[in-house]
Amino acid sequence: MEEVRETSAWVARNSSHVTIDSSGLEKVVETMKESIPKVEWDYEGIHYFDNGPLTVQYLFVLDALNFCFWPDKDLNYDHLAKGLKEALLNDHSAFDADRLQKYTGPQLRELLKWPRSLPLEEERVRLLHEVGFELERSFEGKASKLVESCGKSAVKLVALVTRHFPGFRDHSMYKGHQVFLYKRAQIFAADLWGAFNGQGYGEFNDIGSITMFADYIVPAVLQQLGVLKYSSTLANAIQASSEIGAGTEEEVELRACSIFAVEKMRELLSIKCGKQVLSVELDLWLWSVGVQCPSLQHHRTLSIYY
Repeated sequence: MEEVRETSAWVARNSSHVTIDSSGLEKVVETMKESIPKVEWDYEGIHYFDNGPLTVQYLFVLDALNFCFWPDKDLNYDHLAKGLKEALLNDHSAFDADRLQKYTGPQLRELLKWPRSLPLEEERVRLLHEVGFELERSFEGKASKLVESCGKSAVKLVALVTRHFPGFRDHSMYKGHQVFLYKRAQIFAADLWGAFNGQGYGEFNDIGSITMFADYIVPAVLQQLGVLKYSSTLANAIQASSEIGAGTEEEVELRACSIFAVEKMRELLSIKCGKQVLSVELDLWLWSVGVQCPSLQHHRTLSIYY
């Protein structure tokens, strides 16, 4: 995760379109320092959980598909989480590795009870096939075996996931430098930690190494809070709901500067109130603020990474 921190910091230092407002950051930390907001992982009760290996399988499938809802104004993360939960409650073999390799677009829609094509549907099906194939080939078909092989290290889990599953390799090139963001691989570790309450399959001795998860929502919340400032060109593009291309300078800066800002927020909280707060916890709080604000204007990028 040091690669994520270091390359995000490099982007923040060399950014052309997004800047971090240190006074805005100080203000947010000042309001939080008396009571650091705590958000329960499954605060809406939308996830499958049975305290066993099937939950790990569910979370891995969920995080393989957890990207790009925006082109469909009615679709969101809750539909995905709840749809997969219902599918598993109806049929415990729905996410068996051999079955994951055979799903078609219409079958995935049926699984989620979604009435029309999903955004990037072909990519979602491809990633399901990839997950099923590699789980079967290397982990006896079980995501729980993947987790067991990381030795209670979230960092090792992220490394394993990105090594074995190309669809989780969230890299970008920015001004001649490679930038590592790893949103979905990191969120898998965080989901395990949150779901299992830091025990069993969710026990990681280095959960503090995980950064925030650079997506659509958190940058928009940070901008609303006055932590991130956008160039007029970028602000206008977001306001107009124009598509911002994956891998463009603007898109990489939005994500990398969010990671850097949350790291700074965490450091400041530690200095000001002597409390160790995890990036995972800050991300969960920021994300929950964002999803409860329907008018939030976020950037729009077609991407399989978030």
